[in-house]
Amino acid sequence: MNEPRGAEAARLRQKKFALLRNLAIPEEALPGSLALTHRRCGKPTCHCAKGKGHPAWSLTFMQDGRKRVERIPKDWVEDVRRRVDLGQRLKEAIAQILTSNAQLLVLARKQAR
Repeated sequence: MNEPRGAEAARLRQKKFALLRNLAIPEEALPGSLALTHRRCGKPTCHCAKGKGHPAWSLTFMQDGRKRVERIPKDWVEDVRRRVDLGQRLKEAIAQILTSNAQLLVLARKQAR
């Protein structure tokens, strides 16, 4: 397969290599999402029996093809949120690189005709 040529190919390669240069894998990045839910404790005299429930934070992620949900203590929430954001940014950068590669492949195919 020949490398595609032209202004569009050059722009796609520049975008891809800029992303690769700035791509750093943060060692503390986390996958998944952080969510706040409210749960009832089951005690009939507790305020949650009639109200919204007790706040509970959880991290949801995939492991070995299965969804995992881990409870997160309230005092960990800000750190976990920061680490999940790092993971999301990494995932988005990788997706953009892969998309650029696909666009370059399509362009090479069109130019080969």
